[in-house]
This record gives sequence, structure tokens and C-alpha cells, in this order.
Amino acid sequence: MPTLAFTKPWLLDPSAMNGRSIYEFDALVSNEGGLVDVDGVHGVPPPVFAWLESEALRIADLGEGSWIRLSQRKGKRAIQVTSFVGVLRAPNGFQIEVLPKVGKVIGGGAVEARQLLIDMLCCLQRFRHVQTDKAKLVARRMPLLEVFISEFLRAVELVVKRGLQSDYAAQQDNVFALRGKLMMAPHLRQNLFRADRFFTQFDEFTPNRPENRLLHTALQHVLRLTTSQENQKLSRELAFVFADVPLSDLPSVDFQRVRNDRSMGHYEGALAWARLILGNESPMTGSGSHTAPSLLFPMEALFEAFVAKHLQKQVGSGFVLKTQARSLHLVRHQEQNWFRLKPDLLIHDNHTSRLVLDAKWKLLDGVKANGSDKYGLSQADFYQLQAYGQSYLDGDGILALVYPKTAAFDQPLPVFKFPKSEGLELWVLPFCLKNRTLLAPSSEDFSTYFEGTKKLETMKAADSNFV
Repeated sequence: MPTLAFTKPWLLDPSAMNGRSIYEFDALVSNEGGLVDVDGVHGVPPPVFAWLESEALRIADLGEGSWIRLSQRKGKRAIQVTSFVGVLRAPNGFQIEVLPKVGKVIGGGAVEARQLLIDMLCCLQRFRHVQTDKAKLVARRMPLLEVFISEFLRAVELVVKRGLQSDYAAQQDNVFALRGKLMMAPHLRQNLFRADRFFTQFDEFTPNRPENRLLHTALQHVLRLTTSQENQKLSRELAFVFADVPLSDLPSVDFQRVRNDRSMGHYEGALAWARLILGNESPMTGSGSHTAPSLLFPMEALFEAFVAKHLQKQVGSGFVLKTQARSLHLVRHQEQNWFRLKPDLLIHDNHTSRLVLDAKWKLLDGVKANGSDKYGLSQADFYQLQAYGQSYLDGDGILALVYPKTAAFDQPLPVFKFPKSEGLELWVLPFCLKNRTLLAPSSEDFSTYFEGTKKLETMKAADSNFV
């Protein structure tokens, strides 16, 4: 990110950036002594590192799920980011853009990783308003935060073009002409010797309503965040339209007052962004005087939503794909169900479970087919899938673990069997991020549940660059 302003295309001149673009699980160290970025270690200004270090300590003390953790690199104290992606903003304005780690292996670098992240975000309900193609085009020359801001401004611009909604609101004022209802008690108190004044209560048609206050407040917030000249210009133009609308004193209260009727449909996208910008639904980093806004998203949840959305298009006719099934539990104890079993994806027909899938955001290596490396698979994941198989499939059926496809993992692994559950089969399958497609075996079992499986195998055989 540029050191002073976004005057140059994003990532073309890292030395001129007031920020960093890094990947999941990269490490940050203080750049004292002119540190050169290497091997996933990036230097940040000492004040920024001090803030990150204090945040890591605070989070560790609270026992919270951490987006950063204390570490060490080459004898120096370091802060390692975890599997959260998005934007961090330090109190001094320094921005850290965290991109999906798969960007290191799929080609295209930061630009393509940023565009992939936008695609994944669009699979979340609150980001369904994003104009994907336009956002991805903006992402080629702007950092992620500016892409978010650009989308918010586009949504507000749509509201302005449709016209700000106004409403009648009760007002009380001491006016020169009788208007509305005369409030006798305050009128006598204030106007006993003023025959030219009337203290009245009346209805005024005004744009001062919760939705407009929230958008105006978010616009002012964005003006402090953006360093893009393009976004600054549009922010000021839009803020001028809201000049007669006061700022929201209590955004959380105003969000509760938002009207969701048909006449307010064109506000939906802008208000969704305002929730994120004003911190109502977005993770916040820092506390007290060191509070700094961030937009962070767990990659596991993004990958799961991405797979679910696009797998829906592959499911064969007659079958239904269900997300986050929660109907069964692992054990029963003293008339209570304990430990809910929640597979990411469940394919069923006529309320009968047929196939259980779990999406895992981890990079596998198909070459490491040995007892020590085990492709990079987790034993805990296999335990989890076995429990799903016993509970949802009655110990007889197909289970699948879904991982992102890379050059090192570009085809299904040989099937896994459970010695004590001979009816269960577990497959480890790649999901193509570029083509948004699950690469499943062309066996009859999988062809039953997924349409176009054989076609995929043909495509893969014909195109060595099918990633």
C-alpha cells in the first residue's frame, strides 16, 4: 500500500506503500535496520509492530481465537498472521492486506489472490450485492480496502440516483405562524409576552431517518479511511447529498430502526456495507485508545461457502445439497444430546442422507504418499468424518474431504477404507478454484450424485493447465 497515497498502481512499487500485502501464515517483524522481505517474512514500521505485538498479547490473555500470534523468525520477535484474510489497519493508518495462501501456488500473485478472495466473499450472504466483475477489475489497481470502499460508494450512489427516502417526523418549535398543533403549556411559558410566536408540534417531511443517518455516518468514516483520490472524490460528492441529514449518534440503535419494506429495497446493499464499515458486523482489532478497524474473515468459512455455492450446480437431479446439517449428536447422556455433529455439506434425497462432505482449507501434496507425511492430512479430520459416517450414513456410504486444487494436488487420492466399518469409503477430492468445480472420481457411485463428472475428467486429460 502506498506510503503517502495511492498514487501508483497497487503492488507495482512496494517501497512507496503505506502498508503491506502478505499471505496467510506469513510473519511480520520490525523493519529496523532495513530488513529485506524474504521467505514469507515482512518488515513493518516499529510502531506498527509494537501495536501488533500488544494486540497478540492482549488476545492471548483473553484466550480468544486469534488472528495473530507471537512467533520468532531468524532470531527476531515476530507476529504471525493466521487463517484470517482481509484488511488490518493500525491506529496510525498503516494497512496490512492478508490474502489467501493459495495465491502463492496458483499463479497470478497478489492480484489473482485478491480477485479470488472477492469471488469467495460474494458467496457470503452479506456480500451478495458485490458487482463481482467490476470489483475484480478495481482489485487489479487498488488494495482490498479500497475495493470494499469502492463497492460501498457504488451502492450509496445507487441510493442517491433513486432518491433519498424521506419520512414524516414530529417536530416541536417556536414559530412565527401557527402550524400544526398548538402546545399550550410551553406556548404560555415562552410566549406570554410574544404575540408573534406560537409553540407548536407539527409533522415535517424530512430525510432525517435512521437509514440516511447511517449512510451519512459511514460516508464520513470512509472519508477518513480512503487514500484513493477516486474514492475520496466520490465520497465527498455523496456526502454533500446527505448534508441535511445528521450523523448517527448510536449506529447500533439506528440499525435496529431500519425499515425493511419494499420501498427501501434500493437501500439494502448500501446498508449491508455500512454495517461492516461502522463495525456493527465486522471484527475489530484493538481496544481502548488503540482501537483500529479491520475487516477480517476466516478462510475456512469462506472456502466452505465457496464450495457449497458452486457444488450446488454440480449435484445430480433428484438430490439436494444441504449446508451445515445439525440434526444429529455424537452421544446421549442423562436424557440429553451432547456434541452436535455438523458436517459442512450433506447430499440427500427423500430425507435420506447419501453423501457427507467436509471442506478443509489446507494445501495438500499428492506426492507425499507415505506413512509419515500422509499427504498433509489430519488424523482429527478422519476421526470427524468417521463419526459423520456412522451417524448420518449408518456406517454404509461415501464420505469426502474437499481441499483446494493445486499443482501438487490435482486429482482425487486413492480411496480410504475404515477396517471396522467396511461399508464406509472416504475420498479426498480437489476443488478447482478457477473453474469452481469439484474433481470427483468418474466411478458410478459419484456419477449418481454429481452431474458432469466424466466431462471433468475429459477436460483434465485434455488440458494440463486445468487448475
